[in-house]
Amino acid sequence: MNEQEFAALSAGHALGALSPDDERRYQDALVAHPEWQEIVRLDLDTVGALGDSVTPVAPPLNVRSRLLSQIRGGAAEAPEASVVDDAPPRDPSTVADDTVALDRGASSASLAEPAASDAPSGDVPPVDAAPPTEVVQAIQRRNWTRGLFALVASVALLVGIGWGVGAISDSLRTPPAVQLLAQIESQPDAQSVTTQMGEDGQASLHWSESLGEAVFVAKGMPEIADDRTFELWFVRDDTPIAAGTFDASDGEATAQLVGSMKPGDTIAVTVEQRGGSPDGKPTTDPIVAVPSETS
Repeated sequence: MNEQEFAALSAGHALGALSPDDERRYQDALVAHPEWQEIVRLDLDTVGALGDSVTPVAPPLNVRSRLLSQIRGGAAEAPEASVVDDAPPRDPSTVADDTVALDRGASSASLAEPAASDAPSGDVPPVDAAPPTEVVQAIQRRNWTRGLFALVASVALLVGIGWGVGAISDSLRTPPAVQLLAQIESQPDAQSVTTQMGEDGQASLHWSESLGEAVFVAKGMPEIADDRTFELWFVRDDTPIAAGTFDASDGEATAQLVGSMKPGDTIAVTVEQRGGSPDGKPTTDPIVAVPSETS
């Protein structure tokens, strides 16, 4: 799994939208690549900021009538039309019980048993009495309240998403390495070293021991063929350790070092075939080397 695929899983994890299989892939990748923890933190911070930005929003006035008609539907209107004007008055104390019975799916016949006993004898079957008007109104009031709360929550969520989309878009437009560089520079233990590269170029190393991250920044990088790439190396006790590949745009580059930098490491850059050195060892001489300690 590459970093881009993990970033997609990380966003889904932050939103709680991963399937069980994808969640396992996400957890396995995080264990295998602890250096991707910063992607997780950024996604969680973004979702948290999105949630904190949501404020209660009242629905537009014209929404109430549309929402009420959807909640009531045809089933709620039919009992109102069939209510008999001369039906015997109901005891108000029974309205709540009838409401619960209707909400559990009880039939109107179970509420109309006293009326059924008065039905004429013979071959004509008794007609079930319709629910009383006050029962229907009680259910409608309860459903309207629930629907209103749901509507307010939905509108508030849309307002939050409207804000969040802009924030997320800005984050996506900023390369991860640039975001990481800003975080490193904000740390109290941030350190950096700058080295001249060629006649007009310049390369610098930025790192934070508390974050455990390092970023390489360069200007004046040489042009290379399309089938070639730049590769970073930790040079530790004269042993090069691959630290990721990167490309330059208009001679400029900002790249995160993959792996853990140790005190005393020198960061070197070589030109390798696309995808990096096949055997994990440099195949060319470094075009620049930046020591993490100065004498």
